[in-house]
Amino acid sequence: MNVLIIGSGGREHALAWKLRQSQYTDKIFVAPGNAGTAQIATNVDIAVTDFEALAKFATDFNVMMVVVGPEVPLVAGIHDYFLSHDYLKNILVVGPSKEGAQLEGSKDFSKQFMQKYQIPTARYQTFTEADFEQALEYLKGHSYPVVLKADGLAAGKGVVIAQTFEEASYHLDGMLHLGRFGNAGSKVVIEEYLQGIELSAFILTDGKEYVLLPEAKDYKRIGEADAGLNTGGMGAVSPVPFADASFMQKVEERVVKPTLHGLQTENISYTGFLFIGLMNVNGDPYVIEYNVRLGDPETEAILPRIKTDLFELFRALHDGDLGNIKLEIDSKTATTIMLVAGGYPDEYEKGHVISGLEQLTDVVAFHAGTSLNEQGDVLSNGGRVIALTALGDSMAEALAAVNAAAEKVIWKDRYYRRDIGFDLK
Repeated sequence: MNVLIIGSGGREHALAWKLRQSQYTDKIFVAPGNAGTAQIATNVDIAVTDFEALAKFATDFNVMMVVVGPEVPLVAGIHDYFLSHDYLKNILVVGPSKEGAQLEGSKDFSKQFMQKYQIPTARYQTFTEADFEQALEYLKGHSYPVVLKADGLAAGKGVVIAQTFEEASYHLDGMLHLGRFGNAGSKVVIEEYLQGIELSAFILTDGKEYVLLPEAKDYKRIGEADAGLNTGGMGAVSPVPFADASFMQKVEERVVKPTLHGLQTENISYTGFLFIGLMNVNGDPYVIEYNVRLGDPETEAILPRIKTDLFELFRALHDGDLGNIKLEIDSKTATTIMLVAGGYPDEYEKGHVISGLEQLTDVVAFHAGTSLNEQGDVLSNGGRVIALTALGDSMAEALAAVNAAAEKVIWKDRYYRRDIGFDLK
């Protein structure tokens, strides 16, 4: 079967890498892809939100499966677009409907959903520009630190943890009055700060049955010891030592099953991945956020641990047979380090030649932001550039391997965190 993967990051490279291992995949296309996907698939120069062009390509090249990597086309309704055309509706689209994608597309929607279906989450209130004075009064009476979230999509950067009222009011003004996050910040969710340790849980679901995938912990801050600005993700570890069978059973009973019950009750169609950002608060899981796709760089850490054929998982999703899938997981630890451009997540340069990739052994390089020049050199083409993943019999072994590999991959001003997993040792 021919497969089209939509996206251009490390997550999409990892999906292509995993699907390439299946005997059931014929041609794999990636739109628009990067220098890494070009090595194992065929890149297609189509934007992720150009639904008409993507649909035409799928028809012309006999694509029967579309795997949507990023959130933007899902929130924009790509699944609904395919279902609305007779010649496309038989293509399996891995990704939820536009309504289902609101779990990520609107923080306010997701918080209301969690509250309605008694899914444990932080207390909150939502404000618009018209409510600015009320929001200030709310902040004056709030405990600190406090969390401010832009309601809409903000590329993972629309969350602020404010330590004081002055800091919170500054960011509230920036979101509601100054348009710091554009339309994404036209509503702001203010919620209590949960003290604990984060992790990410993932399921593949048809809205009724589900398969629980390996969990992971990612590291968002640019600086070591979790200092500095938020990023799209600087590294990940899977499995997470404290996420034992007892904790994950709580996640399934208190979060996963009530979420699916809510989707069914609301008649929301959901076929794809659901990423549940969690906080472990004294052994109990609280939902920080939903994402309606796999995370990045968590994907680069969890897919190498899944031994089951990913194509067969998607086929079971299509056939309503997920309940009969027995997922086979590698017991080894996967560690991922993201190599980024100097200056990221602020201003950074592109177009620098990357060297050292050919030296890597026993470590997988997933391209996150790369391109090729006419000479065939791999160039930096984003803020997050290369995700390196190693498997080891222990976390220490995997971290040693991936850190050694990171030293070999070089371009001008490249940077990476050397302390991934520091809080789990």
